[in-house]
Amino acid sequence: MTQADSFTPDTNRYAKCIEVSKRIRWDIDKDIIRGRHFDFGRKFLPDGLSRVQELDFLTENEKRFVSQVQGRTYANMFGLVERFICAKVLEVSHGHFLGDQVALEALVRFSDEELKHQELFRRLEKLAGEQMPQGYHFVPQANDVAQVVLGKSSWAVLALTLHIELFTQVHYRESIAPDGKLSPLWKDVFLYHWKEESQHAIMDELEWVREDSKLSAEQRDRAVDDLIELVVAVDGILQAQAQQDTEYFIVNSSRSFTSEELEAVRQTILKAYRWQYIASGVQVPRFGQVLNSLITPAQGERVGAALATIV
Repeated sequence: MTQADSFTPDTNRYAKCIEVSKRIRWDIDKDIIRGRHFDFGRKFLPDGLSRVQELDFLTENEKRFVSQVQGRTYANMFGLVERFICAKVLEVSHGHFLGDQVALEALVRFSDEELKHQELFRRLEKLAGEQMPQGYHFVPQANDVAQVVLGKSSWAVLALTLHIELFTQVHYRESIAPDGKLSPLWKDVFLYHWKEESQHAIMDELEWVREDSKLSAEQRDRAVDDLIELVVAVDGILQAQAQQDTEYFIVNSSRSFTSEELEAVRQTILKAYRWQYIASGVQVPRFGQVLNSLITPAQGERVGAALATIV
């Protein structure tokens, strides 16, 4: 009997995800948007995520605008990643088709909620586009990114997915929820998003461990390389978007900046994005615990070395 043959899903944890999913189910219009628009007199991202306070040569209005630009990108990034997350969840659910029907229901609910989240973020982009200056551009294309990501091993994709779901929890609890100065609509979006992502993170971990049970040592070693390549690819997206968002900020500023100030804006936005989408998730203790339980110390060193070049 192989390790995969002996692996038994934790049905109780999937069942709990179903129970919570039913209890907290929300509607985009009735519960979140409610006919509202963004309040552009307020920030979108809190300072702990945007890092705007490091740009002490900007006025408070300019810092607020940088937070709004980053907030627009923040929402679009979630719409982007949920494209491949939904596809992967549907794929891994196949393993439960003729098996654990509780796990299957939990994953079907997971994919349904991710489709709803994608619609939510498309709606937010439309609202932002109606109120913000023309010229904003979100660089990565969701389908192109999804094709690259889904070309990697399921082990690596599930690792990246857990990383993402975990940092959404940390961002909301530690930075977004405590900040009373954010646009109410923007803040509500991530309150409701957080509620459903909490269950998704549990299922990500369950499915990652289940996938790991199928692999040989050689397959797992290649999967670690896939994970490293995905992180490097994410950083490439962040570098391109940081450049684009800096240019958008500059074009819509009412004054000129020195070349040193322009570079400081770009570097700060890139630093913020690397924190938001890479470092903050890596530093969540649960992610490290699960990862280190599946890989060897040498493999962990490879991951750490790759991250060190970025963060």
